[in-house]
Amino acid sequence: MATLNHTGFTLVSCTLVGIPGMEDSQVWISIPFCSMYVVALLGNGFLLFIVIKDPSLHEPMYVFLAMLAVIDIMLSSTTIPQTLSIFWFGAREIAFGSCFTQMFCIHFVFATESAILLAMAYDRYVAICNPLRYTAILTRGKVGKIMAAAVIRGLCLVASLTYLLKQLPYCGPNVIHNTYCNHMGIARLACADITLHVWYGLTVAFVTKGLDAVFIVVSYLLILQAVFRLPSKDARLKALSTCSFHVSVMLMFYIPAFFSIFAYRFLGAHLPPYFQSLQSNLFHVVPPMLNPLVYGVRMKQIQERVLPELCKKGKGSRGCSQPK
Repeated sequence: MATLNHTGFTLVSCTLVGIPGMEDSQVWISIPFCSMYVVALLGNGFLLFIVIKDPSLHEPMYVFLAMLAVIDIMLSSTTIPQTLSIFWFGAREIAFGSCFTQMFCIHFVFATESAILLAMAYDRYVAICNPLRYTAILTRGKVGKIMAAAVIRGLCLVASLTYLLKQLPYCGPNVIHNTYCNHMGIARLACADITLHVWYGLTVAFVTKGLDAVFIVVSYLLILQAVFRLPSKDARLKALSTCSFHVSVMLMFYIPAFFSIFAYRFLGAHLPPYFQSLQSNLFHVVPPMLNPLVYGVRMKQIQERVLPELCKKGKGSRGCSQPK
């Protein structure tokens, strides 16, 4: 039953179901989730350490990469510890205020990560389409302004979303069929029509992820146009290789993001609840786990810094060698 504050008919706490229909298997499901979370923390933490420690990596591209690592740590940490506590300890109860806080953090992190990915696409556009003015265009001051704008935009849009959600009356039920609190999960607890909130949430998602994705596509179309104008085949291949892993990282973020946005609002009745919950949880841990691996494998500059650090910490460092 809902726990109510009878004076104001406001929910005091919520119950997080976990993964509906898979309660008996949640302990086993926790093993890959915990493993991926640890890899995400270690990978992004080490990548952040390398970029901060090495002054030669204090360039716009690596600054954005470090910001992405911070956001990825936040993204996985907003939900996975809560998910594991449900799987291991059955800690399904969450205070209603804490539920709103978690929702705010989740949507803020998503909005900010989308803006950082757009900034990284802009960085590649300037580097390839206007290389002679790269340092003049992407100065430290401009990079700082881009990062500040990403944070401020996320805070403003998600704050408005949270404010409108708090105006709804909550008199029961109090069960959220997931492992964490998100916008639509909370909205469906309201004792009122939520059509406005469905469409406003969709608008916020479009203003953040939707417009960012459009600008990213335009950036890479311009990049491709510039690349195929290069006279040298080797130069074209190098430029395409440089951009390919950026595109793969962006696809890992936007494809599941858009699926989640539309599935929760328009396909919820047609998708099994356990599928929605699993997909949304994987979205919080798989991209943060893979991003540092993709950058570490594909970027020679990162390899050249990572391998010596690993060799210093290992006993058999004599066998280490620089990547060619």
